[in-house]
Amino acid sequence: MEFSGLPCCVLSFALLLLPLSIASVELQKAPVSGRKQLEEDGFGAWRRFVAEVPSAGDATAQNSTFVLAAERTYRQDPMNGYQRYTGGWNIRNQHYWASVSFTAMPLFAIAVAWFLGFGIVLLLICCCYCCCRRRKHSYSRAADVISLILLVLLTCAAIAGSVILYDGQGRFHKSTSATLDYVVGQANLTVDNLQKFSSSLADARNIGVDQIFLPTDMQSKIDVLHTKINTSATALSTQTSKNSKSIHGVLDAVGWNLIIVSAVMLLLAFLGFVFSIFGLQFLVSILVVVAWILVAGTFILCGIFLLIHNVVGDACVAMDEWVDHPHAHTTLDDILPCVDVATADESMQRSKQVTFQLVNLVNQVIVNISNADFPPGMAPLYYNQSGPPAPPLCNPYLPDMSNRTCLPGEVDFNSASKVWKGHVCQTARVGGSDVCTTVGRITPSIYYQMTAATNVSHGLYYYGPFLAQLADCTFVRETFAALASNNCPGLDLYSKLIFVGLVILSAAVMFSSTFWMVYARERRHRKYNKQLSGRERVPLDF
Repeated sequence: MEFSGLPCCVLSFALLLLPLSIASVELQKAPVSGRKQLEEDGFGAWRRFVAEVPSAGDATAQNSTFVLAAERTYRQDPMNGYQRYTGGWNIRNQHYWASVSFTAMPLFAIAVAWFLGFGIVLLLICCCYCCCRRRKHSYSRAADVISLILLVLLTCAAIAGSVILYDGQGRFHKSTSATLDYVVGQANLTVDNLQKFSSSLADARNIGVDQIFLPTDMQSKIDVLHTKINTSATALSTQTSKNSKSIHGVLDAVGWNLIIVSAVMLLLAFLGFVFSIFGLQFLVSILVVVAWILVAGTFILCGIFLLIHNVVGDACVAMDEWVDHPHAHTTLDDILPCVDVATADESMQRSKQVTFQLVNLVNQVIVNISNADFPPGMAPLYYNQSGPPAPPLCNPYLPDMSNRTCLPGEVDFNSASKVWKGHVCQTARVGGSDVCTTVGRITPSIYYQMTAATNVSHGLYYYGPFLAQLADCTFVRETFAALASNNCPGLDLYSKLIFVGLVILSAAVMFSSTFWMVYARERRHRKYNKQLSGRERVPLDF
């Protein structure tokens, strides 16, 4: 292919795309909460569609659920006759995806226009070369110098775009991985605490002190709750692990693809510059065709990352708003839902009841058996116990399950085993039972049973605040607040860097491919004119 024809047509076509390319660099900026007017989505070509955002009292904006990021997501929905989308951030709503995808339409339009328009230009050049027998080879020194300067600048721009893209994808990958790991860690923490709480419940069911156990109805309730908690924890753990592996796989694939795109486009820009400088016409022709296809693909990729950038921004605004409305039903329930209030309340209530009864069980043994003075022969109540009375265990709850303050002389969960150890006597086996042979109120076997019951009660009491956080969504609210403040700024910035890098790289290669042809043509014409001028200066031999 020889680019001797229509250089001005090619240059004009590329320059027509310049305003669109510049306009596409303007990213959508999210308005902060409380602004009176929605900021523009970016893209000057779409500004005529911008309208006022409905106020909070607008009936059309009201919904049975709390609408997240309502202002930011107030975009045109091509699936609904280009009416404004009012459903807020909702990854399960196809209209949300249609509206956010519409913000990337200018880039998709550029890709289509470039592919079709430049393809037609290349076809016309081929036809002109094959059909037209042009003998004139005009040469413009100004065009030669200007095209060379622009080639240098565009190659530098391609290098800059490649560096921005490479740096942005590395930071974006690191930031998204950290965000994912944080969410997975929070989910695993929830699973771990639920499993430990469930294990404590199972242990409490089988706890007995000196042949005294929990009531049968309480044991049945523990069995039911134990099954519920184990099922929920297992399902959450399995789903979290599966999603984590899938998302990490996608992130790795995206990262490698961006690196490959960056390297290929940079290599293409460099080779095109070198080949055009050395006047390798045939190789320049091949690179122009390759650039024609790759530029269209990278502009599509630009649109996709603009979409990702907007979705990430929407999600961050949604999380920030959800923190103020944790109990409202929102689409964030699909990511990390609050525990059902009834289930959480049941778990807390059952935990308090079991703790209360276990402490009472231990205290019944201490007060009614260990500290009581029975006449000899009343086995198993009498085992020759003597000495100072053992202190009772402090019950953290009243009979109505409200919090209780420990009384003087009671021991708490942390010090009970150490204090009771001083009241343990040495025993001997007499008549099939243990009998104290030294001063003490508690036999070693009863001590171990009391300690086991205390440890289980302490475990159930320890997980009370965790269950309370699940019940009032404090745990989830803190998770989303941390994501919004710590992870979202990086995700927003680095996704923007990827988009900007792709746009710069794509635009640089797009215009470079045009000037490859212009400079190669001028170089060929300059060489031809020099040869022609040399022949004219040869003296005639008469």
